[in-house]
Amino acid sequence: MSAARPRVLYVTDLAYPASGRRYGDEDVFLTSRLRERFDLALCHPLDAAALMDAYDVVVVRNSGPVLGYQKEYDAFRARALDSGALVYNPLSGKADMAGKQYLLDLSAAGFPVIPTVDRAEDLHRLPVAERYVVKPKIGADSFGLRILPADGLAGLADGTVLVQPCVDFAYEVSFYFVDDDFQYALYAPDPARRWELRPYAATAADLEFARHFIDWNGLGHGIQRVDACRTPDGELLLVELEDLNPYLSLDALPEEARDAFVTALTASLSRFVQGALTPA
Repeated sequence: MSAARPRVLYVTDLAYPASGRRYGDEDVFLTSRLRERFDLALCHPLDAAALMDAYDVVVVRNSGPVLGYQKEYDAFRARALDSGALVYNPLSGKADMAGKQYLLDLSAAGFPVIPTVDRAEDLHRLPVAERYVVKPKIGADSFGLRILPADGLAGLADGTVLVQPCVDFAYEVSFYFVDDDFQYALYAPDPARRWELRPYAATAADLEFARHFIDWNGLGHGIQRVDACRTPDGELLLVELEDLNPYLSLDALPEEARDAFVTALTASLSRFVQGALTPA
């Protein structure tokens, strides 16, 4: 490896039709800036396993839900772990990277998350609600999500789905981190328009909430997005902790905030590669 120019394989699906998001635009912007520091090539997620050995680090970005290529993703992950290849984000994440089990674990442990169960015998642990959200344990982008009345849950909670009360909320808000460092927050003022985002001025209490989950995940390096909803009584509840390939909504930021994020990402990736490949 050239100490000055690490080789980066940047994994993205530029053509993935994400509702309300422009994956390709975001990754074209990011790679145009990262090229200032790294020797960089883009590839589709289906090509990552075949190409990864020629690079110092594989950066997984807007690669789309792995449900569409689960077998290939599992093979990529297994090969990376077996070979010791550097992957950013590291493959040790405990949140969405590992499925949705973390929502059950955090709920059972009393963390401020939307109450979640997966078994019929645990339905009594959920708050009484007029409607419930049922979604596959292995899912993404709201695939398979259903909203049902209480009497429609019979037979569904069999361990393969998550069941949550349908929470009324004022808005959704996301907190974006690089490594352990908070970068910015965005929120959707209209709950019906999830991806129409505006900058959000996070309070100290907001950041304490978000950092609670960053600390729990213990990822060390990489980009994470903490998605939460604000209930009518002002409480924040975790919706999702995205630690695999979180979309960053950089187009919703002013230029100086985008520049600050790129600076933080470049420094993080440089530390990650140099720290792993420099002999102790």
